[in-house]
Amino acid sequence: MEQYEFGIVGLGVMGRNLLLNMADRGFAVAGLDLDPLKAKVLASEVSPEHHIKGVSAVLDFVSVLKKPRAILLLVPAGKAGDVAIAGLLPSLEEGDIIIDGGNTYFSDTDRRAMELAKQKIHFFGMGISGGEKGARYGPSMMPGGDKVAYERLRPVFEAIAAKVNGEPCVAYMGNGSAGHYVKMVHNGIEYGIMQLIAEMYDLMKRGLGLQDGTIQQAFAAWNNQELQSYLIEITADILKKQDAETGQLLVNLIADRARSKGTGKWTSQNAMDLQVPVPVIDAAVMMRDLSSHKEQRVAAADQFPLAIGNGQANDLDQTIEQLKNALYIAVITTYAQGMAQLQVASQTYGYGIDLEQVARIWRGGCIIRSQSLETFRMAYNKNPQLANLLLDEEIAGIVRDKQNDLRWLVKLAVDSGIPVAGFMAALSYFDAFRSAQLPTNLIQAQRDYFGAHQYERTDREGVFHTQWDE
Repeated sequence: MEQYEFGIVGLGVMGRNLLLNMADRGFAVAGLDLDPLKAKVLASEVSPEHHIKGVSAVLDFVSVLKKPRAILLLVPAGKAGDVAIAGLLPSLEEGDIIIDGGNTYFSDTDRRAMELAKQKIHFFGMGISGGEKGARYGPSMMPGGDKVAYERLRPVFEAIAAKVNGEPCVAYMGNGSAGHYVKMVHNGIEYGIMQLIAEMYDLMKRGLGLQDGTIQQAFAAWNNQELQSYLIEITADILKKQDAETGQLLVNLIADRARSKGTGKWTSQNAMDLQVPVPVIDAAVMMRDLSSHKEQRVAAADQFPLAIGNGQANDLDQTIEQLKNALYIAVITTYAQGMAQLQVASQTYGYGIDLEQVARIWRGGCIIRSQSLETFRMAYNKNPQLANLLLDEEIAGIVRDKQNDLRWLVKLAVDSGIPVAGFMAALSYFDAFRSAQLPTNLIQAQRDYFGAHQYERTDREGVFHTQWDE
């Protein structure tokens, strides 16, 4: 019987494409899906030179894998992962390796690692970014946890990962659930940048009254400048796609309700637990939630009519340059928030995350890949303990030079009646972060007044309480 070096459970889009990616690199791989149709679909895509086997029974799957077995789970987050592991366990042996490649909440990863360690099964979580094409031709991968197990599989992952300057976009992220935590924050940053791009599109279209073609050309041009990134690139592609049936731009026919799978919410929730502000990500989650209340929004539009589109582009080239600068600064601020969360989480949970490595492997393959990540990598190379990217001298210089364009954009949006929660959050975060004095002294006093929570003083050590109403 032919033996296969690697197995994947879950033959959806990601699992099927990762299998084909591995087979392209010369690895013999087996895939398991309890849906026989998916195994058949895989078989139809296999080339003669590939060593791939698709099965729909656990025993058939486990029996063809070389020992110690290496099995990657690509199933939905939550209960499905526990069900998949439980289905495999009776057929596994000591020393076998399970890798969870889904968008799993990091605390579930820690729990599963502890449970499997009792049975002497190696386990680690690995975030995978890049979508369908990334899985097929080279994703960015974020493994963390059982380092011994990862090292045994590192040649496979380095072979299938995206490459930037010859370097594979995969690296060990750290202890425990570090891999899934890094992927969670990656997704939070993704939420934030997508929201900023959507707000920019709205401001250009409804606020400034620019034509669809002009907006598309602006995004296409920006992708060849400092904003170069995957999300800007695909936005330019989206804005020129015509609907085959109507001949209209397809984006203009898509409903304005944005769904989510919860990873942005997880980032915001955990950031609050860690007391790390990530307001652009928070705003992105909020706006997706708000978008789902379509009926209420339509009713409110009748109640609160507003003449949208008061903005003007007197000098179109200059206006587009200012818009680009504003988006660039807001995007930098979003990355800064996410990376600051990773820095604090690494210390809090004992992950040992190397942020230079994070920035390095995000440069290719993943959804948030961008030209800026090389600048961020260099910042962490200079100072691995950098608390916030805005404190790096080079990055601070970029923000200083262009911050006025972000202020201009927010004022333009307010005057035009265009909601820009993400841009407002980016600017407010920046202004608060650079403020040596904040009005939270008054909040301390209020808390002490109504709850005797005490306060600190600037002129002496200790904590104090005052009878404010005497």
